[in-house]
Amino acid sequence: MNRPQINTGFTLIELMIVVAIVGILAAIAYPSYQNSTQKSWRANAASCLVELAQSMERRYTANSSYVGTTLPTSGCNTAQMATRYVISFAATATATTFSLQAVPTTIQAGDTCGTLTINQMGQKAASGGTASACWSR
Repeated sequence: MNRPQINTGFTLIELMIVVAIVGILAAIAYPSYQNSTQKSWRANAASCLVELAQSMERRYTANSSYVGTTLPTSGCNTAQMATRYVISFAATATATTFSLQAVPTTIQAGDTCGTLTINQMGQKAASGGTASACWSR
């Protein structure tokens, strides 16, 4: 006696529906991931600026001047950070003032906060957003 043949497996339509659903989920998740990554690197740059500002204050305590200060090439200025932000002086340091900045580069260039700055008074700013939003963790 012949038994009827039972087909098992997925049809092409079912497979295409699954692929479409996975594509939609990926299209939603990837931009969220990118945004989280940008926020993480922005927080890292902000942390570096605070660390460097503290270093500047230690120099001022020892020398009563910010003149002649150079930024360290270790610590925050890592190779990975350099692909996202360029950390430098916003203007030449004077005896009583300095301003540090973190300028977003290639990978981070689309960051809505733009350039982050901090000065000798601890005043924080962002060129593309509010300081409170851009400097929060």
